[in-house]
Amino acid sequence: MSQLGDFDYIVVGAGSAGCVLAARLSEDVRNRVLLLEAGGEDHNPWVHIPLGYGRLFRPGPHNWGYRTEPEPELDGREIYQPRGRLMGGSSSINGLIYMRGQAQDFDRWRQMGNLGWGYDDVLPYFRRAEDQARGADSWHGAGGPLSVSDQSEPHPLCDAFIAAAQEAGYPYNPDFNGATQEGAGYYQTTSRRGLRRSTARAYLRPARHRANLAVISGAHATQILFEGRRAVGVAWDQSGGARNARARAEVILCTGAINTPQLLQLSGVGPGTLVRGLGLPVVHEAPGVGEDLQDHLQTRLVYRCTRPITVNDDLANPLRTAAIGLRWALLRKGPLTVSAGYAGGFFRTDPRLETPDIQIHFINFSTGKMGDRLDAFSGFTASACPLRPESRGWVRAASPDPHAHPKIQANYLSTAADRAAIVAGMRLVRGIMTQPAMSPFVAAEVTPGAPVVSDEDLLAYARASASTLYHPVSTARMGIDPRAVVDPQLRVRGLEGLRIADGSVLPDMVSGNTNAAIIMIAEKAADLIVAAARG
Repeated sequence: MSQLGDFDYIVVGAGSAGCVLAARLSEDVRNRVLLLEAGGEDHNPWVHIPLGYGRLFRPGPHNWGYRTEPEPELDGREIYQPRGRLMGGSSSINGLIYMRGQAQDFDRWRQMGNLGWGYDDVLPYFRRAEDQARGADSWHGAGGPLSVSDQSEPHPLCDAFIAAAQEAGYPYNPDFNGATQEGAGYYQTTSRRGLRRSTARAYLRPARHRANLAVISGAHATQILFEGRRAVGVAWDQSGGARNARARAEVILCTGAINTPQLLQLSGVGPGTLVRGLGLPVVHEAPGVGEDLQDHLQTRLVYRCTRPITVNDDLANPLRTAAIGLRWALLRKGPLTVSAGYAGGFFRTDPRLETPDIQIHFINFSTGKMGDRLDAFSGFTASACPLRPESRGWVRAASPDPHAHPKIQANYLSTAADRAAIVAGMRLVRGIMTQPAMSPFVAAEVTPGAPVVSDEDLLAYARASASTLYHPVSTARMGIDPRAVVDPQLRVRGLEGLRIADGSVLPDMVSGNTNAAIIMIAEKAADLIVAAARG
């Protein structure tokens, strides 16, 4: 095994969180930082064109391409779980929506015993990360690394959806990350001038010239190295060879809610029965590692449009397709700049609820399955996503081979409340789509279709077609209870020199897309690590 040398900090995973940590920790020239990434560089042009997420959806060099085990409540289907495998991680292949969640989400984290993680505590880190195109205010920051922008232009279908939501009794909301989340409007995106701003571009690229930062791609972490109960380094495979490096201060895992628990388990940290069953020695019995997986589930309602104004129409016509490319190249506008939710909103299915419980993503194209060809007809989509699922699953190493995919079980719709919520969400979408503002554009509901009316039939549709919204979290969650894996300082409980700062530490799900919250966690983790080093 080739030994690379000694570093102060080794950050494993150059994804949404890892790029942030490496950039922030290397700001101090006294820190020698190593960043390891299993994937390659982000040179593929489709990484940087916002609508390119559709090209990167399927398994390939930039995507781990995970699948769940057969899901009992989804007709035994295996649910595809794309995760980024390149510089920037999932921030380089995601749908670009910038969404923090509700203030109440973070206050709930604090109420669970995670002191320092209430909304007032985390808001400064959201603001520090942000370069808000609209400028700074009480909720937003300007001048940070992460560009946050408005959609490049409006669209008549999106305008109609927003108007229809107001006709249905919901407010217009120009800023889902401001004073309140509730209402309908356009989504903001992690982009600037028609180009994606992943954390690799926003944080890592400006830092890569630093002499105290080493970045290694194609480095698949295979094991955390321990001396007793202290993490002292990391081993990885690179081009078929085994290498390792030592960390004088800390090893920080930023490999996400699927890879982080697998790496821990393969390093002897996790449920003892699981680790021993893999033929590995137990370094630290930690029953919560890989447990409590949460994910957002969505059902997509597809509509046939009365007018040829959808992306389906654009890409079906070679001249219109060429015009789209030219418009993006010259003006950085048009369909190539659109995020995975063009417009949408947050809604309460019951007025007695304190906060919204359903998110809708509205997009001006349609497809039978995400990542496949667009439908041949003029179509658009509105998806319903229950925001706070009760269902819990797990991630478990399937083999001592670190290159083998782990087993994943999300257990979607495993509670009665989750089943009721998915049905209520679809009914809410239908209520908006039948308003007068939408009627000039709706020729018919294609799926689930007019014959699907009863709660039982809507639930059957969800079981047969629902898919992930790509937000797995909480598999090494933060807390003070016996199954919590990390403490509120993000230190792995019961061990020394090991910290986790990625989506796996979320105490529970945020109400919305997760990327912004993961970036915030990494920003705060940087401060926690610096404070610990200073004593």
